Amino acid sequence: MFIQTETTPNPATLKFLPGREVLGQGSADIKTAEEAAQRSPLAAKLFGVAGVTGVFLGQDFVTVTKAEDQDWHLMKPALLGAIMEHFTSGAPVLSQAAGAAHGAADGENAEIVNQIIELLDTRVRPAVAQDGGDIVFDRFEEGVVYLHMQGSCSGCPSSTATLKAGIENMLRHYIPEIVEVRAVA
Repeated sequence: MFIQTETTPNPATLKFLPGREVLGQGSADIKTAEEAAQRSPLAAKLFGVAGVTGVFLGQDFVTVTKAEDQDWHLMKPALLGAIMEHFTSGAPVLSQAAGAAHGAADGENAEIVNQIIELLDTRVRPAVAQDGGDIVFDRFEEGVVYLHMQGSCSGCPSSTATLKAGIENMLRHYIPEIVEVRAVA
């Protein structure tokens, strides 16, 4: 098994491409070792490597976030070994199926929310997945779109510029009711 690695715009994250499907559909953003132990055997193995602070599982990639005081050159061999060991074991990536990426569209803004989700799914999410991350719709209130930044997008120095200059401008162009886009934790 050959696993490729790619840097991301976020220096605290590294993207691993195992050359096979990881989740297929959806994504999983795992922020603690405790959560990993409950949700994902793969993430649990990765959290077993000293310095791992987050794991994001995408369609065909795994993004790992490290602590600021850690060095990728020291961590990378152990992470590659954990990923390889997991996939050769035949164990599932998740203990349970991944949930829906976005919140449900209901209420008086259902049509606008559906338009936002469609634009995110077709124009934004594929691009940020290339960088090892994801952006997921949270809610739409009083003209403001709230989005979760996940994987390499979470904590990335350029994510604010991407959110404001890229995503906000694009959404406002197509949906005049939108006045602002904000990230939520």
